Amino acid sequence: MKLLLVTDATWVHNDVAASLPAGWTMQVTDSRVAVAAGAQHQPDVVLVDLQIGSMGGFAVVRALRDAVALGDLVPAKLVLLLDRSADRFLVNRSGADGSLVKPFTAQELRGVLTQVTAEPPIRA
Repeated sequence: MKLLLVTDATWVHNDVAASLPAGWTMQVTDSRVAVAAGAQHQPDVVLVDLQIGSMGGFAVVRALRDAVALGDLVPAKLVLLLDRSADRFLVNRSGADGSLVKPFTAQELRGVLTQVTAEPPIRA
């Protein structure tokens, strides 16, 4: 399985890399080129940090969904990395398939990856 991580936080990158299940590969990008990176790497899951640089995680998820709807991107499961559990309402509003609150454990990350990959991706 392939994961695209959209973050500008080194600790998030390190924690995700250390927690990925065996057999998963990961590419990292920032918010400005997330759609292009998704088209290039064709990930199964895109993990998007809610609090990132110039384009927040909510906007990144919407841009990825729009690119899928236009046929510019292969569908992937989208997971938001939240700063607090109170932000869970953003998951449905953004069109994300799941969420995980930071900081997270390896078990929590693996659990959400298992959960979202158990169902086929949304097509548009």
